Amino acid sequence: MPISDKKDFYQILDVPRNATPEEIKKAYRKAALKYHPDRNPGDKGAEERFKEASEAYAVLSDPKKRQVYDQFGYDGLRGGPGAGDFGGFTDISEIFGSFSDILGDLFGMDMGGGRRGSRRGDDLRYDLTITLKEAALGCEKTLEVPRYEPCESCSGTGAAPGSRPKLCPRCHGAGQVRFSQGFFSVSRTCDRCGGAGRTIDTPCGACQGRGLALKKRKLTVRIPEGVDNGVRLRMSGEGEAGLGDAPPGDLYIYLSVQSHPLFERQGDDLVCSVPITFVDACLGGEIEVPTLTEKVRMKIPAGTQSGKVFKLRGQGMPNPRGYGRGDILVRVHVEVPTQLTARQKELLREFAEISGERAYPEKKSFLDRLAEMFS
Repeated sequence: MPISDKKDFYQILDVPRNATPEEIKKAYRKAALKYHPDRNPGDKGAEERFKEASEAYAVLSDPKKRQVYDQFGYDGLRGGPGAGDFGGFTDISEIFGSFSDILGDLFGMDMGGGRRGSRRGDDLRYDLTITLKEAALGCEKTLEVPRYEPCESCSGTGAAPGSRPKLCPRCHGAGQVRFSQGFFSVSRTCDRCGGAGRTIDTPCGACQGRGLALKKRKLTVRIPEGVDNGVRLRMSGEGEAGLGDAPPGDLYIYLSVQSHPLFERQGDDLVCSVPITFVDACLGGEIEVPTLTEKVRMKIPAGTQSGKVFKLRGQGMPNPRGYGRGDILVRVHVEVPTQLTARQKELLREFAEISGERAYPEKKSFLDRLAEMFS
């Protein structure tokens, strides 16, 4: 039996007759986003196409209804042979399914919980820079955070002193209105009160009716030991004030640790490069090295080579998870004099003659390998 020409649901959704359920859902989503009345206010043509797309999806997404439609056409859905129940949707979430949240974001519609005058306050971000020493030892910092708080003049009501907000006559305090559209009903934020459920005839002059005023609040935060770049600390309830009886948001503090003039951080270890003289390298002795809190003396043995690393155990950064402390790694490098007197040069030449190649075993080994390579 040929399909009625009155309505071609496949043409409305622009899909082939053998389209899969996923293809039908994708096509309907595209049409719904394009023609929804909230995106086309006052456009009757768009509203009609939205209704047609919703009707087409209601049929083609249901296997039984689609079978009836494919066999008997649109007339079959209205009571002809094999007609089934049609128009059973009662709420938009039954149609939109997994992408209802997306439509809620786009159109401001309530897809379940609804919007109310009470809304949790926004979270805030504060970027804080500390020194490496403060990161190692922990510290307390006082922050001055600008944030919105309940207006003192109106106690957060938004109404001028001596007056009160009134119940919204359009939504009767619900903060949303509900209307039917096609086969389903839609809840959306009340356009009279903006979802607050109340209206204000005489706004507060201090906050212009918002109920919130911008203030600078001093807060003290404790920085734990061992923190590093990118660590985020949370101060619960120290964000923006909420609307109505809703709780405030949170304050998130993002830490940045300054570079240090002597130390380079490698995990829980601190690396420090210390120059030593040619004489100290040859004869050994004590050198002065830094920690984060003081200077200490460290012994180096005779014959120390440039690049040798010594450990000061337990003098590095504390592990933030409580697994002890890292080390300070002292990497020494031999500083070669650049300006020599004639007498110094003479003594060095004499030293070289006396020492011979035996004084430089690593050099001899390298030259032997080099000779072997090119032999």
